[in-house]
Amino acid sequence: MNRTKIILLIALCISTANALGQNTNRSATPQARNTPGIASAIDQEISTIEKQVVEAAEAMPEDKFNFTPEGLQLPGSDYKGVRTFALQVRHVAASNYILWSALTGDKFPQDYLGGNGPEALKKKAEIIAFLKDSFAQGHKAAATLTVENMLQIPEHRTSSRLHLATFAVSHAFDHYGQMVEYLRMNGIIPPASQKPAK
Repeated sequence: MNRTKIILLIALCISTANALGQNTNRSATPQARNTPGIASAIDQEISTIEKQVVEAAEAMPEDKFNFTPEGLQLPGSDYKGVRTFALQVRHVAASNYILWSALTGDKFPQDYLGGNGPEALKKKAEIIAFLKDSFAQGHKAAATLTVENMLQIPEHRTSSRLHLATFAVSHAFDHYGQMVEYLRMNGIIPPASQKPAK
């Protein structure tokens, strides 16, 4: 394709995108057309960590899902009592439910309050399903946020709706970092760090 055709194709794409944007945003104010809402901004953050945590969980083989570095005996290390990989994943999921349910008003089982979710979940597939469901709760929670309610404090909580929504994301990122270390200790490159196939 020669240079002129490429320039014409780019111009066509830009004008089509602009026309679509004008049609979908015609009823919105000029400021609203150019500013993403708080719900969509938080939802995007949830999607980012969801992808990384779920992919990391799926990357750990079933036979290593209960791995803990406690037995590695690395000089100068202290891994005594740390969570297994499976418990890291369950903990993220249970915490997601606890934090985001404050925004949705949904109830969750009391055994989530222990921090590691249901003890009955032992198999990789069950734990990953629990994790994915917890992020679905996050998307539901994000959809409830508005400029008007984001600083309100939900009943029985001491933090704002916005803080609860964003703290769940930062908490998941913290545990994602630990999951990455567990993967690397088992010779697995985390999916987010893998080079794309050529």
